[in-house]
Order: sequence, then C-alpha cells, then structure tokens
Amino acid sequence: MSPRRILRPLIALAAPLGAALLFGTTGIFSAANAQTPQPKAPDTIEARVQGCTACHGSHGQGTANDYFPRLAGKPAEYLYNQLMNFRDGRRKYPPMNYLVTYLSDEYLHEIATYFSQQRPPYPPPAKPNVGDSVLARGEAIVLHGDAARQVPACVACHGGKLTGMEPAIPGLVGLHSDYMSAQIGAWRSGSRHAKAPDCMHEIATRLTDDDVNAVAAWLSTQTAPQNPVPAAAGSLKTPLACGSEPQ
Repeated sequence: MSPRRILRPLIALAAPLGAALLFGTTGIFSAANAQTPQPKAPDTIEARVQGCTACHGSHGQGTANDYFPRLAGKPAEYLYNQLMNFRDGRRKYPPMNYLVTYLSDEYLHEIATYFSQQRPPYPPPAKPNVGDSVLARGEAIVLHGDAARQVPACVACHGGKLTGMEPAIPGLVGLHSDYMSAQIGAWRSGSRHAKAPDCMHEIATRLTDDDVNAVAAWLSTQTAPQNPVPAAAGSLKTPLACGSEPQ
C-alpha cells in the first residue's frame, strides 16, 4: 500500500479531532473570560466629561490647539447656552454637534456647571505678533468701543477684567487670537448665532476685518487677573439687549 493511502485516513481522522480540540480550547478561554469580572467605569461627572476634556483639557483649561478654547471658570449659563446651540444647530462644528445631539437639557446643564467650577491656572499671555498700531487699535475698541460705528466697548459687557459676567456672558482673557477672530467672523457671517436679539451678530457686522484682527490680537496678550471670576450678575449695565441673557 502506498504511503498516500495510509496518510489519507489519518488526515481525515485528525481534521475533526483538531477542530474539536480547537473549539474546545476556545470554549475554555471563553468561559474563563466570562468569569473574569470586567472593570466598570466610575459613574462620576469627571468620567462622563472625558469626551470634552479630550479636546478642552483635563480641567477645561484649553489646549495648545488654537481652536479648542478654555471652558474652565466661564459662567455656567453661558456654557449651557453654547451646548444647547451646538445641539440645536445654532452653532456649527460637526464634532460638537455630534457629541451633544442626544443629550438632555439637564445633562447639558450638569456639564456646564462642572466646567464653570473648575479653576486651573491660566496660560501665560501670548507674545504680540502684530505691530504696535494694531495693538493700539484693538485696545481702543476693547476699552472704549467705536462710537462712530455704534460699537460698544468689549468691557461694557465682558467686564473690566475681561472675565465675563454672571450668569451668561463669557470671559475673553486666556483665549487664542485665532479662536477669537474666527468666532467674531462666525458671528458676522451668521454661521454662529444666538437667540434673538442676537447682540454679538449686530456688533460683529459693524467691525472691519482689521478691527477683528486688532481686537483678537490685543485680547490674547492680556494677563488673567489674580481672581479671575466673572463679575456678579447685574453689576454691569450692558449697552445692548441680548437674547442669550436672562431678562
């Protein structure tokens, strides 16, 4: 009898035996894995906001990426308004729109409150990358506005220390110039808007491109105050009515 005829029955016998051993071993491993307790993620707000901190920093302090702004310490109602704007389509940025699409008002408010209570240190101010005349123009608009074009001073709403005002006006200190100019541009074009009356859209449309760049450049060079908390609600008489502000 040839060797091939002897090997064929052996191979035929070995195949199901090998399969049985393979699947039997897999079953053993599966049973062992099923018995191993899987770690559970802690049910805390810190764990639930990890989708936010991946871009905005572990405590909402912002990151080196110019377009991921600081969230920490901003008024809770401002942060809540922005989360709702992303969810409801008034503000466009696909990753944020996707992230909050199915989140409830209550959950969004919980997230906003968490970040409003964070107090990580501010980054050092940016070094100027524009000329003195541009910085001077930006400083003039921020501190005094432009009466000829009915542009109020930024400090009239955002506070003399640029830390915002409770309950819903954000601070401007500690933000990148590219982020600020992009946001003002979004207000101007209408790709970012708020509930009517949309005061930031009104103001932004009165600014030129040079104004926007000057304001953003000067703001980015400002040092955060020692106590960078928002001004108390009602401590500033704002020059325009804003739909995002509780009446």
